[in-house]
Amino acid sequence: MKINKDKIMKNQESNLVRIMDTTLRDGEQTTGVSFSSNEKLNIAKILLDEVKVDRLEIASARVSEGEFKGSQKVVNWAGENGYLDQVEILGFVDGKLSLDWINNAGGKVVNLLCKGSYRHVTQQLRHTPEEHLKNIRASIEYASRLGIKTNIYLEDWSNGMRNSQDYVFFMIDGFKNENIDRIMLPDTLGILAPDETYDFIFKILQKYPDLNFDFHPHNDYDLATANVFAAIRAGIRCVHTTVNGLGERAGNVPMSSVVAIVKDHFKMEMSIVESKLSKISRMVESFSGIRVPTNKPLIGEFVFTQCSGIHADGDHKDNLYFNDLIPERFGRTRKYALGKTSGKASIRKNLEELGITLDPEALKKVTERIIELGDQKETVTLEDLPYIISDVLKSEAIEQIITLKNYSTSHALGLRPVTGLSIEIDGIVYQEHASGDGQYDAFMNALKAIYKKLGRPLPKLIDYVVTIPPGGRTDALVETVITWELEKEFKTRGLDPDQTVAAIKATMKMLNILEHEFKMKQTHA
Repeated sequence: MKINKDKIMKNQESNLVRIMDTTLRDGEQTTGVSFSSNEKLNIAKILLDEVKVDRLEIASARVSEGEFKGSQKVVNWAGENGYLDQVEILGFVDGKLSLDWINNAGGKVVNLLCKGSYRHVTQQLRHTPEEHLKNIRASIEYASRLGIKTNIYLEDWSNGMRNSQDYVFFMIDGFKNENIDRIMLPDTLGILAPDETYDFIFKILQKYPDLNFDFHPHNDYDLATANVFAAIRAGIRCVHTTVNGLGERAGNVPMSSVVAIVKDHFKMEMSIVESKLSKISRMVESFSGIRVPTNKPLIGEFVFTQCSGIHADGDHKDNLYFNDLIPERFGRTRKYALGKTSGKASIRKNLEELGITLDPEALKKVTERIIELGDQKETVTLEDLPYIISDVLKSEAIEQIITLKNYSTSHALGLRPVTGLSIEIDGIVYQEHASGDGQYDAFMNALKAIYKKLGRPLPKLIDYVVTIPPGGRTDALVETVITWELEKEFKTRGLDPDQTVAAIKATMKMLNILEHEFKMKQTHA
């Protein structure tokens, strides 16, 4: 009896779900998103080397010269680091054109875009199914001659299964014995519901048990994650994802969501390193310019933040409001929001983080003040808390070690903005002038010059968020929240009708926090 090793391996891996990430290809089809070649390389490095995705689709063939150079960079790095077989490029059934492009870029895997519905092949290509199949076979044969492995995308497969199943089966029957690795089943227009996804995939897997299939979901009805759940139940063991759910129209399924349901609901194995999901999410958010919604599961800013005082109280007593999504799994920490729904327990949790203890009466006063600020729609950050204590209790929880004596900013057409800055630190006044790409940049450059003379580090600015209330008023208060990083991340907030002034106020808070910590270290040294 001949042993089918491939079948044995497939059975052994039945508890393993693989990820093919297409952030650099399908994700880049998000409106307004275009990654530079260096950005593509950096994202690819993190995804393959740290996040440990199983496969990575990095580009579409023949799109542009920039796409070619970006593909070359990623492929060259992948080849030097043992990832070349995991890097894939979308190609088209266009004779030799796409395959020559991929070959010249150094690629070794093509994801060949074929038509998965009768309507697409007859209306878009104006071909018969037989003509399309003949051209696909020619592409597969040419890829083999170039030493390129072939996977097949059945574009619009979901509509194909709804309206022309005989065509879908005709196509799979036509190339199932060709030199291909995987057949990829896209819900191209995001039309499927979970019950359809389960039925269609189960039918495919029952009919072709010896072939390898992937599921490629889109999110037009906000059902992509639910459809992945159904696909895995039906037997799919490879899912296509993007970081942060980037993608055309409503996007693709987010990698983070897939990881959570696979590990927690199905108790299956994955290669993905959960603790790196936050890092890659932040990088893609920065490079793409597409902000992650604050409530997006696992990767949103506030998803591990408890707002309700009742929740904080329950956590304090016995972690009553915890679930399996422990933030540390994903490189995050649990936080307790400060606002109108905060109770004493939430505020106590934040005070513990700062190492501040208040008696019950003082805690009550501070709680009332935070609720009052919340009613006024003001954001309160952890770093604001010492200032609120100082204001409410008339104490010096944060001593104003650094004061802004004077500054002048100018901006003229055709000239770089210039700032003159004067600050006082421990009674000594320091002055500097600097230019920059904007008024705040000029201010920061002057500040950096002062701190360079002092031999002191300044934190790295890693995020800058400006919030202006809707309504179009030119005198509206602007809230600027800046995220800094120096050994740890922290935020400071400024409020003013002028955006630059709001940013400067947030920066002065940052300086005083640093000086306070510096003094504390000197005291305990």
